[in-house]
Amino acid sequence: MGKWLKAFWYEEDGVGIVEIILILVVLVMLVVIFRNKIKDIVEAAFGSITKNSNEINKKITISSLETMQRSL
Repeated sequence: MGKWLKAFWYEEDGVGIVEIILILVVLVMLVVIFRNKIKDIVEAAFGSITKNSNEINKKITISSLETMQRSL
């Protein structure tokens, strides 16, 4: 029994898993702490993408209309 307990105590295979779990816990805590900032950044990014895509779509539509008018 003593040999088994000593071998178990010095076993280091599970250390990697413990480190990964600790890193995940820290990441989750950071997300919880900064969730409002993260939400603002994501909303601003998607708002910018939507605005820019609408402008591009308008330019494409105007450009294609001008091309069609020239061909007539």
